[in-house]
Amino acid sequence: MSQSQAQDDSNLNKLDPNWRDDALNLDLDYGMQTIAVRAGQHRTDEGEHSEPIFTTSSYVYASAADAAAHFNGSKTGNVYSRHTNPSVRTFERRLAALENGERAVATASGMGAILTMCLAYLKAGDHLLAANQLFGSSIGLFNNYMAKFGVEVSYVDCFDNEAWAKAVQPNTKVIYCESPSNPLAQICDIGYLSKLCKANDILLVVDNCFATPALQRPLDLGADVVVHSATKYLDGQGRVLGGALVGNDKLMQEAFTVVRSGGISMSPFNAWVFTKGLETLKLRMQAHCQNANQVAEFLVNHPNVSTVHFSGLSDHPAHELATRQHHMKGGYGAIMGFEVKPSASAHSNKRDEKAAAWHVIDSTQMVSITNNLGDAKTTITHPATTTHFRLSAEARAEAGVTDGLIRLSVGLEDVEDIIKDLARGLDSL
Repeated sequence: MSQSQAQDDSNLNKLDPNWRDDALNLDLDYGMQTIAVRAGQHRTDEGEHSEPIFTTSSYVYASAADAAAHFNGSKTGNVYSRHTNPSVRTFERRLAALENGERAVATASGMGAILTMCLAYLKAGDHLLAANQLFGSSIGLFNNYMAKFGVEVSYVDCFDNEAWAKAVQPNTKVIYCESPSNPLAQICDIGYLSKLCKANDILLVVDNCFATPALQRPLDLGADVVVHSATKYLDGQGRVLGGALVGNDKLMQEAFTVVRSGGISMSPFNAWVFTKGLETLKLRMQAHCQNANQVAEFLVNHPNVSTVHFSGLSDHPAHELATRQHHMKGGYGAIMGFEVKPSASAHSNKRDEKAAAWHVIDSTQMVSITNNLGDAKTTITHPATTTHFRLSAEARAEAGVTDGLIRLSVGLEDVEDIIKDLARGLDSL
């Protein structure tokens, strides 16, 4: 038998070993922290302990027949790093295991993940039903681009189950929500929405960016697809951009073909950063939540704060729902919105909400004034003039984004220092 014949026969092995082997046997009943540290890795012949970074654009095959088998799909393996890369695959496997999903598909950014979702599951003539309370760029994508290509889009209050049911149309194909939402950290009843979707043959897509699988697993609650901006808590240190979708094999294959054809790809280096970030996700989220609970109590008792939007507060309308949906005890996330009482303008007696919010933000000395969140560093921003400024005044009002609203992402500093920094501006209003 010739060497070429032996190589051709090897194609009878339909799956490359590096697509099959995992350093952790997921059939065993491992806990979340063990999965976060060890799942998804395929060790090479070098025997490395830590996950390597595969900075390669392409791959070498044993023969022309071997290359053809990879390209025509008769053999599953690496083809081109736009859609198959070992570093990206490790991150995908680990995140899927943490979310209790069959498969994950990584993307270049969180918005890339949302765009992938739209292209995979919607077409002209379909209806997308979404929550009012969304990240401003998500609303912009839906209104300016999906609508441009013939997808009908409408919005309802995320917490109003009756409104969700009334807004369903015969052509509704996707219900989309964030829970908790940006920037008011509002909670959707995922179990209710799942029943509504299943009764009407609709996909339920939940953005789990703020909670992460450390606090909440939407697939366990009945969602079909989970969306992540990995840029946030999955990294946890504000280093790189990335996104992901998680769900069953069929739905993720549809998302994968969009990434493969559209090039909405995650880089190997970023994937490696996210993989290492997942190792400490649960530990970080515990610390974030502990700090956030104390900051929320400070804010709710401050005389110059009118409203605190945070489901960890016992009088929050979604407190019971959040307690039920979030599996970490005392874990309500670390994003909150708070509204300050308007202050008198320096040039008039008019009470100015925006001026008061800006005063609180500008008075901080440690907290970072930035639109990013989910960072080890506490961050603060004014949504009406940053993350949601492209929305009309009417759309901002529907989303609850007032001129006096401040969004806070509580970090991992000593909580006493976070509180003191916020007090500088609040005390001097």
